[in-house]
Amino acid sequence: MSITAQLSDSVELPGGTALVNGFAFESRADASRRALLQNGHELEVYDLYEVFSGEPAPTAVFPLPWPGWESGVHSVSPDASFAVFSGQRAVRAVGPRGELLWEYRHGCWGPEFGHPHTGDEQEVCRGLEHGSCRVSDDGRLVWAHVVLGWDEQEWQEFWVVLDARDGRELARLPLDSAASGSHHVSHPDGVHMGLCIGMGQDGILLHWARWDGEKLTDWDLNEGLDRILADVHSGHAGFLTVEHYGSDLRLHALDGAVLAEVASASCEDEEPVGWDYGCGFVDADTVIASTVESDEAPDRARHWMLDARTLKVRGTISYPTGPVDGDVRPLGDGTWLTYDGRSGTLNRWSEAAS
Repeated sequence: MSITAQLSDSVELPGGTALVNGFAFESRADASRRALLQNGHELEVYDLYEVFSGEPAPTAVFPLPWPGWESGVHSVSPDASFAVFSGQRAVRAVGPRGELLWEYRHGCWGPEFGHPHTGDEQEVCRGLEHGSCRVSDDGRLVWAHVVLGWDEQEWQEFWVVLDARDGRELARLPLDSAASGSHHVSHPDGVHMGLCIGMGQDGILLHWARWDGEKLTDWDLNEGLDRILADVHSGHAGFLTVEHYGSDLRLHALDGAVLAEVASASCEDEEPVGWDYGCGFVDADTVIASTVESDEAPDRARHWMLDARTLKVRGTISYPTGPVDGDVRPLGDGTWLTYDGRSGTLNRWSEAAS
């Protein structure tokens, strides 16, 4: 079955590819949707609804704190009054003029044990390994994936909870990971935080946790070491994942129990093809997912609509402008984004009325 997409909005947004193929998208329980885009030595914060309403200027701009450091997944407070950056050797909160609010120092993400830190103590070392951070939806906490320990004997990764006012550590959870990178997802219930850690060919680690002001409670969901945390929605108590190599999509309860599953997709008379990482909730009733483009079958990269509670495939999406085979970013409000890298155009789509 073919499902027709309708173009709702279209704007030029340089660098917007990071919205649909990266971690520049930040949604909040208050239904805000923002883009955090690096532009030169600055992090520009855009309210996506304002952008599509004709306001092209960012709502806030924060200077990047470490010259040369281009990794890490950063976060901005709900009121955009401060940004928190995940660096190679520190988590740092800064104000809009770049003023230091606080810094939480940690070990180095550099891949070489015992390498010297010469000159500026925040000099960027070799390697792309990184952590991530996330400001909670109420703006009171910062969750961060960091390295603690300064040499090969003490080195270990941790998930820490920090006070957003001063960076004071409130709790920490030791992790059995050797990350290449990570990202956070805050659940719209305002209580639970998710952490997904990529370890390259060694698999994926997935954790959920909550902090009640006194105790950190976590759920370690890593029996298979292969689930990528994809998305959450206020209409669902749990979350959506995709298997590391695209073999299936799953809808989970918050404790990890599988509520629904769909294996590789296929059209009539075609062999099944794996799911790509770009998937999520269009709204409480609908999931959008993409299938992987390959050198052997470039015409089989498609976008699909699925029932959000059963993951039963409803059909493939037909775009009036012609095939759109790149990544997608669902906004959870009934629309989704695609990005045309050739024109620098961010497009917002909805399902056309039947």
